[in-house]
Amino acid sequence: MSGIRFERVSVAYGGTTVLDGLDLTVEPGEVMALLGPSGSGKTTALRAVAGFVRPSAGRVFIGGRDVTGLPPHRRGIGMVVQQYALFPHLRVEDNVAFGLKARKTPRGEIRARVAEALEMTGMAGHARRYPRELSGGQQQRVAIARALAIRPGVLLLDEPLSALDARLRSGMLTELARLHRELPDVSFLYVTHDQVEALTLADRIAVMDRARLRDCGTPQELYRTPRTEFTASFVGSANLLPVVVGADMVSFAGRELKVATGDAAPGAAATLCVRPHLVGLGEGPNALRGRLAEVQWRGSTHRLSVDVAGHRVTADVRELRRPPAPGAEITVHFAPDDAVLLAAGVGAHAA
Repeated sequence: MSGIRFERVSVAYGGTTVLDGLDLTVEPGEVMALLGPSGSGKTTALRAVAGFVRPSAGRVFIGGRDVTGLPPHRRGIGMVVQQYALFPHLRVEDNVAFGLKARKTPRGEIRARVAEALEMTGMAGHARRYPRELSGGQQQRVAIARALAIRPGVLLLDEPLSALDARLRSGMLTELARLHRELPDVSFLYVTHDQVEALTLADRIAVMDRARLRDCGTPQELYRTPRTEFTASFVGSANLLPVVVGADMVSFAGRELKVATGDAAPGAAATLCVRPHLVGLGEGPNALRGRLAEVQWRGSTHRLSVDVAGHRVTADVRELRRPPAPGAEITVHFAPDDAVLLAAGVGAHAA
């Protein structure tokens, strides 16, 4: 079975709601990332699918079957958690076989499935080692192999890379993307607070905040045309400028900026979203002049923070040989098509 559906799922502990009316569908074979800060409800949603928490309201479906009342071992899921949860006294091959043995799989089939899962995760040469003899990245591969050995229709991953360093994290993202291509029928539900992981791996991202779903869409949609200020600020960095809507323009700090206003009513208050990498240095369309507050060197780029009439505007520009000094008066600009107008009061939507 594959695919997940949350139908108005709520979870409460001691009168405190930690997941509030979640409506969300993960299609068969899709990678859905649940992205949000700590306490946003994303891990609770995953645990509701796993069967580790019982919803106070609503229903959970896996592959079209209502599993709300089923125990975890009857849901046909694989799960990978942050700390791997490998048994230290068991060799790699026995860790991977654990779920199969619990399901009373025939011995010959267990050997074949363990070998298949280890080969798929690049750990075939480590079958006789103990977890203590492996690196963090290798332990994570074993945890993934164990989850895949039972051939689940749904794979749940709860912050699976957070304990790894940046280099290992990048490598594991590549491996997870490869696994997704090799397992086109398996649905992935991937919990993370890391924007890069979500943008890199997910087919769609569900943005969570304060127990509720705030937005959902493809990584490109949420990054290029966010619907809410929270999405704009959490999915990548963003300049969020308070503006007043005019006819085919907006007013910001006494300056008129040419942007698409869509259906926004003239005179309405709104927020203009511009990604820092789309802000250029020097004269150009929608020029803003201000005082340079901070310069950060980031290797291939410089991040310039400019004070424009009391508002901070950030520009990520190609590395400068001689960057301007803090305190200098400089001009930055952005193209009309690179700005997105966020109307005040825009809510979230489910999918």
